[in-house]
Amino acid sequence: MRGENTHDRVPDPASVIAVDDLPDGLVAVDGAGTVLAVNRAAERLTGVRRGDAVGAHLTDVLPFRDSDGRDWWKWLDPHGGLSTRTRQVERPVVLDRRELLVAARFVRNPGRRVIRVVITLRDTAARSRLERSRADLVSTVAHELRSPLTSVKGFTATLLAKWDRFNDAQKLVMLQTVNADADRVTRLITELLDVSRIESGRLEIRRQLVDIPARARRLIAGRVAAGEPEDRFVLTVAGELPETWLDQDKIDQILGNLLENAVRHGRGKVTIVVEPVEWGVAVSVRDEGEGVAPEQVSRVFRQFWRGNGRRRGGTGLGLFIVKGLVEAHGGAISVQRAPGGGAEFRFTVPTGAPDFA
Repeated sequence: MRGENTHDRVPDPASVIAVDDLPDGLVAVDGAGTVLAVNRAAERLTGVRRGDAVGAHLTDVLPFRDSDGRDWWKWLDPHGGLSTRTRQVERPVVLDRRELLVAARFVRNPGRRVIRVVITLRDTAARSRLERSRADLVSTVAHELRSPLTSVKGFTATLLAKWDRFNDAQKLVMLQTVNADADRVTRLITELLDVSRIESGRLEIRRQLVDIPARARRLIAGRVAAGEPEDRFVLTVAGELPETWLDQDKIDQILGNLLENAVRHGRGKVTIVVEPVEWGVAVSVRDEGEGVAPEQVSRVFRQFWRGNGRRRGGTGLGLFIVKGLVEAHGGAISVQRAPGGGAEFRFTVPTGAPDFA
């Protein structure tokens, strides 16, 4: 397009590398509709290669059509409308029978003329999955909250209305039940906050020197104090461990969730093995239950996974949170069959100085 500066038409190679890291598709065109850049996600979503698209007109390589069959670029009309217009909201379009969600942002020069249009693309299937996930989350939360809140309301209303009719022992049982249900609601809210922070990337890691075997012993002692038989738990430290600078509260949460999972869904002894590996420390939590079926391994760390029609309550968020907490430390987690049968959850966290990020 004549009159435009060259730098308005030629994308900076560094910028191309940066946009390739974006999860959504991105296509940049100049004011006339000539394609300037296409990122990898856009190549994947549209099936059009970057080399074939750059330099061609948008309608020739990416002829988006709306639900009425209209040309999306003509409908967009970048040079029409108010000169203060900065964007076009997301709307569904069709490209070679593929349904996509397309939005646009206008880049204007000092004279308010559109010199570039940045187009973002998303897969409708991905949005549908996200919407289903959110609906499942709302449904699960409503279900999990209803039972304890109904109990709390019932017992408190009864005590307020008929306090003098109950003896101290009966009152104590009611108040203990209310306290336990309040703890259950608090745990659920904490899980929801963790899920939100993990999904939004806002999880903060406050590092300090952490003795992982000592944290495991503390958690085992807590379960024994709560009534679990002491001989059900085995802790093995294999070799000399390097220093690990981790978030102690989150390591407690990881170990606690994996112990809870092994006790609730497994059988027999629960074995924790802590050992050094090439780049850090590995922790394995093993049970002697049924294990995880091979076809379910890929789904274990998803939200709401319970597997095998799991019966003993829970929101199905625990292992999703564990994975997020491990990865926030720069680590990794997997599940496999334990040496003696049952499931083995194994996570690895790196060694690092206090300023390790």
